[in-house]
Parts: sequence; C-alpha cells; structure tokens
Amino acid sequence: MELKHINDIEKATKKGQNELFRLGIGLIFIVGVMLYTSTLELERGSMLLVMAAMIGGYMAMNIGANDVANNVGPAVGSHALTLGGALTIAAIFEASGALIAGGDVVTTIRSGIIDPTRLPAGDVYIWLMMAALLAGALWLNIATAVGAPVSTTHSIVGAILGAGAAAAGLDVVNWDTMTEIVASWVVSPVLGGVFAAGFLYLIKRSITYKQDMVEAAVRMVPLLVALMAWSFTTYLMLKGLNKIWKVGVLTATIAGFGVGALVYASLRPFLRARMGRIENSKESVNQLFTVPLIFSAALLSFAHGANDVANAIGPLAAIYNAVSSGAGTVADKAAIPLWVMMVGGLGISIGLALFGPKVIRTVGSEITELDKMRAYCIAMSATITVIVASQMGLPVSSTHIAVGGVFGVGFLREYLKANYARMEEEIRAHHPEGDLVAINAFLARFKAASVQEKGEMLVELKLRSKMRMDPANFSKLERKGLKRVYRQELVKRSQLLKIAAAWVITVPASAILAAMLFFMIKGMLG
Repeated sequence: MELKHINDIEKATKKGQNELFRLGIGLIFIVGVMLYTSTLELERGSMLLVMAAMIGGYMAMNIGANDVANNVGPAVGSHALTLGGALTIAAIFEASGALIAGGDVVTTIRSGIIDPTRLPAGDVYIWLMMAALLAGALWLNIATAVGAPVSTTHSIVGAILGAGAAAAGLDVVNWDTMTEIVASWVVSPVLGGVFAAGFLYLIKRSITYKQDMVEAAVRMVPLLVALMAWSFTTYLMLKGLNKIWKVGVLTATIAGFGVGALVYASLRPFLRARMGRIENSKESVNQLFTVPLIFSAALLSFAHGANDVANAIGPLAAIYNAVSSGAGTVADKAAIPLWVMMVGGLGISIGLALFGPKVIRTVGSEITELDKMRAYCIAMSATITVIVASQMGLPVSSTHIAVGGVFGVGFLREYLKANYARMEEEIRAHHPEGDLVAINAFLARFKAASVQEKGEMLVELKLRSKMRMDPANFSKLERKGLKRVYRQELVKRSQLLKIAAAWVITVPASAILAAMLFFMIKGMLG
C-alpha cells in the first residue's frame, strides 16, 4: 500500500512538471510576441497593439489546441499515425497553410456579425476586438481543458457579438448572420454524419461483406483512394489556395478529377501485382488506407491553417489597421502584415504541440472505436460536406462536420450490429432447442455469406422451418437492456452529451465573456 502511494505521488509530480513545462513554453511564445510588437514604431496606440498581439497569440495557441484535432484525430485513433507523427505533420502543414495561403486581406468584422458604423467614436472598436479575441481564446481554453472539440469560428463570432452588444446595444448585431450560424449547429454534424456513414456502408457492402475481400479490395480501394484524391484536390483549391489562386468550382473539380484519374491509374496495377501478399482479412484491407489517411491529415491541416488562422489574426489585423491609421476606426478590408501571419501560424502550431493531444484523443478514440476504413470515411465526409455546403450557401463548421462524422460511423455500426443480432435471433428461433450443432453450422455459413446471400438464406429458412421459442427464454425487456448496453459500447453517450452541450453554449458563453471583458477594458483604458 505504501509503495502504491509513493508511485501515485511520483506520477502526480511528473504530471505537474509536464504541465509547468507546457505553460512555460506557451508563456515564452507570448512574451516573444510582446517583445517584437513593442519594437514597432507607431505614432499612437503602441501599447494597445502590444496587448492585442499577445491576446492574438494566445487565441492562436488555443485554436491549435482545440480545432486541429478534427484533422488528425481520426488518423491517430485508427493508428494510421502515432500521436507524435500527427502532431509533427499538423504543426508543419498548419503553419504552412497560414503563411503561404492565409491571404493578403481579410474582412475586418468577422462574417458581418456587427455593423461598425453604429459604434461610438474613439478607441471603442479596438477595445471591442481585444475583448472578443480574449473571450474567444478563454472559451477555447476551457473547452480544451474538458476535452470538448468546439468551433473556433463560433467562439470568435459569439465573442464579437457579445462585445459589440456591450459597446453599442443589440441593434449593432446582424441577426440574419446569427440565424445562419445557429442553423449550422444542426446542418454541420448531420451532413458530416450522413456522408461518413454513407461511405462506411459503401465500403462494407463492396469489400468487407464479400467472401473474397482481397479481390474486392483490389477492385474498390483504387476507386476510393482516387475519389479521395479528387475531393481533396478540389477542396484544397477552393478552401486552401483560394487566397493566392482564385479558381472557380468547375476548374477545381476538373483539376481534382485529373488528379484522381492519375491516382487510380497508378494504384490499381500496384495493388493487382500485390494480390498474392494480401491476406483475406479485414485487418489487411485496413492497412491499404494508411497512406491515404496520412495525406489527408496533412492536406486538411494545410487547408485549416489557410482558413481558420483568420479567427486569430483577423481581429488582430483589424486592430493593427485601426491603430496604425491613427483614427481608431477601420476600413472595409485590412491588410495583414507578415508578422501578424507569423503570430497566427506559429501560435496554432505551438498550441497544437503543447495542448492538442487531449482533444485529439477525444475525437480519435473516446467517442467510438475507429479503424482505418472508418477514419477514411470521416476524412471524406469533412471534404465533401464543406464543398457541397459551400455551393449550397449553407454555413458549416469543420469541427462539427468532423465530430458528426465520427458519430455517424459509430451509429451506423450500432445499427448494423443490432440488425445482425436480430438476424441471428431469427435464425435460432427456427431451430429446435437441442439443435445447437445445426445452429452453429448455419451461423458460420451465414457469417461468411455476402449480404445478398444472407437475405436468400433467411428466406429459405422461413420456408422450410417452423417458428420455435428462444431456448434461453429472454424476456423482451431483458433483450432491450442487452441491446442498450451493447450500443453504449460502440458510441459513448456521455461524450455525445458533453460535446453537444459545449456546441450549444459556445456562442452565448463567449458572448457573455466578451461583454464582461469589454466593460473591464473600457474601465481600465477609457
């Protein structure tokens, strides 16, 4: 007992030291941002800019800690990537996306949440943006601490709403935009779950339900990987490179199709030549998706860095523009200096490396068990949902899509398992109580049969057998209880409730925080 107590103390001490180390590295980054911005020569507002840059760096780290998990979590949970490998790839490609394709200009008021013309004169706009940045970052920090993946876009949107309302009343808020954001709470996870479940069902019907899985995989995997190459190329051109290379949907789709065709033409003969070395097992087929998942993690991270870095540096760029202009107001578009892009890109990468593993584990392994085929379906869902929703004009969140995809594959597995259990129950009901040998033989053939053959076997069984009572004599209530327990093993309801609650309160929580911080900043600087 004493030895166990000593070990517990040592573990707690080591954990505390690791926490202090991470906090120290994060603090060094913030201090570095402070020292650099203090060297900038501005006629007025230098101290305001230093404070805003520090808050922007803090926000960027929290984006890295929470939001990047959506891109690499499924790959880590399926063991296509180790946690260290995922952190390395994501950090490199997030920073690259932010610096290379983050854009030369951003709209200063994120998504038109408020009307800046209704704000009072003076430094109110700067105080508002500082309060919004800090509130959004604090909310992300809280969500990361409890392991809940939330939308960084919703965090900053809610924060701007709250600070704007505190500064000039509710009339300053664009409620039409807020209605769209609320709609995305439902649209994003539902679309993500439907697409992910659809791809998983396609894979099961076309590969894992076949008797010869190797032949089926050689035929289908090149098509699936080519489809991934097509969608990812289109996604990257539309969402990742659009700031430096403007292309239309048709051009991006044609280019994606070309890349997909090349991938198919290369992969199919390669797999055909390796057929003899692939075992006829689900695990062997799973391994074929490893490399595509690594590429997907890298490309999703690049696109995320190019797009979501604006959540950290958009308000910071607006503050820089307002301070440097000397008027305390801001133009419709604000140019982003390179140092601001560096704060966003490096902050995301540092936050990911220091604090990202907790949310990565939540997405990758604590909702439902993922293998490489399921992770592939989630990655496909993330890209296709964004492309489809963007063309339909639907507001979606990449976080909600990815997590919805994880739940989608989990619930599909529950449905298929429950359906299979019902089939077995029906089979047993058609046999006499003592005929266990015949039952087991039939179930062995049934398990190995294709989906179509399963249906035919059940029809034949009904025609030549009479109904029998269940030998175990389970009551209906007991059977339902068993099914509920089994479902909870596949999808953890506690995680579903925790994440859903975090999503619902993100906008109001960040709005309340921002309003309080605005009044605090106004009291200190006004």
